[in-house]
Amino acid sequence: QVQLVESGGGLVQPGGSLRLSCAASGRTFSSYTMAWFRQAPGKEREFVAAVSRGGSATYYADSVKGRFTISRDNAKNTVYLQMASLKPEDTAVYSCAADHSPVITTKPSYDYWGQGTQVTVSS
Repeated sequence: QVQLVESGGGLVQPGGSLRLSCAASGRTFSSYTMAWFRQAPGKEREFVAAVSRGGSATYYADSVKGRFTISRDNAKNTVYLQMASLKPEDTAVYSCAADHSPVITTKPSYDYWGQGTQVTVSS
């Protein structure tokens, strides 16, 4: 089992940047596919980005492609989401998730989830 704790959320102006972090417990972090999802008020949870176990493969939602970058540091048991050119529609609670499967999926079927961190994009 793995526990996930997100950090780095906050209030940012449109066009600004933020970096989210997700720290994982345990010694098997490198065996999980990792992803970020987000959920805005009144909306369903939405896939944002995912990264393979070794970090060589990444996948993004069309809505964030070119603006967000997912990465991981297996030595630090941490996955990151670098967000740039933020828009008001990026406002949501961002959660990281871990999956035993090596196959990246955009479905919210991941095995473990963090509590989430709020990102608000507003002037």
